[in-house]
Amino acid sequence: MTTLAPMRQAYGEALVELGRDREDVVVLSADVSNSDFSWMFAEAFPERFLNVGIAEQSLVDVAVGVASTDHVAIANTFAFLFATRALEMVRTHCCYGGVPVKLMGAYAGVSDSFDGPTHNAITDIAIMRSLPGMAIVVPADAVAVAKFLPQVVAWPGPVYMRLNRNEVPVIFDDDYAPEIGRAVVVREGRDVTLVGTGLMLSRCLDAAKTLAEEGLEARVLEVHTVKPLDVDAIVAAARETGAIVTAEEHSVIGGLGGAVAETVVGAWPVPLERVGIGDVFATTGAYDTILEHLGLTSAAIVSAARRAVDGKLR
Repeated sequence: MTTLAPMRQAYGEALVELGRDREDVVVLSADVSNSDFSWMFAEAFPERFLNVGIAEQSLVDVAVGVASTDHVAIANTFAFLFATRALEMVRTHCCYGGVPVKLMGAYAGVSDSFDGPTHNAITDIAIMRSLPGMAIVVPADAVAVAKFLPQVVAWPGPVYMRLNRNEVPVIFDDDYAPEIGRAVVVREGRDVTLVGTGLMLSRCLDAAKTLAEEGLEARVLEVHTVKPLDVDAIVAAARETGAIVTAEEHSVIGGLGGAVAETVVGAWPVPLERVGIGDVFATTGAYDTILEHLGLTSAAIVSAARRAVDGKLR
């Protein structure tokens, strides 16, 4: 039976642990601390917590001011708001200004499932990936959140970290030792590579088991850092397995699939299939129902893998 753990609780606990280790950390919120559990940091270190209210542009600008001093600024709001309402400030003041603000995008993907299509963050990776100097980190489970937060804080430039609202499958244990910018081979395989990020990594692992029953051995590669992308790992996967499937809780336009396709076509062209959200808005309802409706399933990954393998045999 799959064990689930809440990512946002793990985030709140990781913030508190970080606050104990580093007195230079300041956490800012656009009045979403109850949603993303940054309230845990606020209770532990009230003198280092700032609530700017429902004003996302101001959130980024105040964070830029904090980060311009001898402090680390961790700004919190919903993922779609960083990529829309506050985008000018992110682009101009964080990226162009070269200020290392850490942007924590809560309720990413379609995990804010009951608030409607306007609140789904399905284009945020594409938008953030286009900004010069921005790094993008997408943890796959609650363990990964705690592992990445200190690295995000230590990263020399601005970082956008994507967080899921819900309980997600636990994939890793404490031995998991990821590094920003370096992909992780979670499962070895020779016939096709399944490249997953965030929630979709668990579905890639499920798909690999199904494919093994059919005689296809799938490598599963976790790309937790969409930018800077681990180009060497992607090229090695293309060269050694000859076919690739990407899987992401995001539009197929401009996200992980786009980044991998851009790399492969220029270095080692192989059949490549993308599993993600088509050129559509998401909808409203239970999280698992929406994922199924959008085709973000292990079955979709299995079908894509079959097509990719067939493509390399032609």
